[in-house]
Amino acid sequence: MDLAIETHDLVKVFGEQRAVDGVDLAIPTGGVYGVLGPNGAGKTTTIKMLATLLKPDGGTATVLGHDVAREPAAVRSRVAMTGQFASLDEDLTGLENLVLLGRLYGYSRVAARGRATELLAAFGLADAAKKQVKAYSGGMRRRIDIAGSIVVRPDLMFLDEPTTGLDPRSRNQVWEIVRGLVGSGTTVLLTTQYLEEADQLADRIAVIDHGRVIAEGTSGELKASVGSGAVHVRVADPAEREQVAGLLAETLAAEPVLESDRAAISLRVDQPERVAGALQRVAEHGFRITEYSLGQPSLDEVFLALTGRPTDDTDEEEAA
Repeated sequence: MDLAIETHDLVKVFGEQRAVDGVDLAIPTGGVYGVLGPNGAGKTTTIKMLATLLKPDGGTATVLGHDVAREPAAVRSRVAMTGQFASLDEDLTGLENLVLLGRLYGYSRVAARGRATELLAAFGLADAAKKQVKAYSGGMRRRIDIAGSIVVRPDLMFLDEPTTGLDPRSRNQVWEIVRGLVGSGTTVLLTTQYLEEADQLADRIAVIDHGRVIAEGTSGELKASVGSGAVHVRVADPAEREQVAGLLAETLAAEPVLESDRAAISLRVDQPERVAGALQRVAEHGFRITEYSLGQPSLDEVFLALTGRPTDDTDEEEAA
C-alpha cells in the first residue's frame, strides 16, 4: 500500500508542554483521512510539522516518500495547506489574488488569468471575481482560500479545520469542494472538531487527545468500539428531562448524557432488547416521550467515551 504520510513516534515540545507526544500515523494515498480532537489536542501542531512549517523534536515523518526534516523543499513542492483563516490579500479582488498566485507559481500572465477564471467558476465565485476579498462572506473566503491552494493541483492537501465558524450551507459547499479534490486525485488530510464533518468526509479517522493518537479506524469501526447501540430520547416537557434520564439510567444500567437540546437524552446501551421495557416504565410514571430512536452510537458519543469530554470542550490552546 502506498502511503502519503507515515510517522513514527512524532514529538513536538514547547517549553514544558509536549504538544505532540509520540504520534504514529500511516495514511494511504487517495481519499480523505480525518484527524479529530478538541482544541489543544495537537492537531494543528502535527499538521505544521508534516507541512514543514515546524521541525519535529523527535521521531520521524515522511510525506509522499520525503523526510520532512531532511527534504523539506521536496515536500513543499507537492503539498498545499489551508489553515483555519483565509491567507489571501484582502485588499485585492478574488481574481487579482488568484492571478498573483499563478504568476508566483510560474504561469504566464495569460495562463495565470485563465487558471484564475477557471477556479472562480468552479468554486461558484465568478460573480464576485472583481470584489475585494474583504467584502466576501465567511463561506466565500474559505472557498477562495482553497482555490488559492490549488492553483497548481497538489498531490496532498492539508485542510486544518476548514469550516470553523461557517454556517451549514457554506460548510456543505466546502465539503463538496473537498470531494471534488479527492475525485481529481488529491489526497486530503483533514483536521476538524466537527464530528459530522469527519463522518461525512473521512475514509478513516484518527482521534488525538493530549498529543497522542488514542483511537484509529473507519467511522463504523470507531462507533462499534464503544458499544453495541445508543438510544436517543426527546421528552415532551424539558422540565421532566432529569427524572426521565434517571429512570432510563436505572432500567438500562447506563449513564445518561443530557444533550444541548434541553429535551434530549442519549444513553449507550449494550442490551438493546431492554430499551422497550425502559420506555414503558417511563410511560407508567406519567412522563411523555415525543421521539426516540435506537441505533449505532454517534461519533459524538464515541469521542465522549474515548476522552471523557465533548469535542467542543476548550482546552488550553496549542502553542503553535
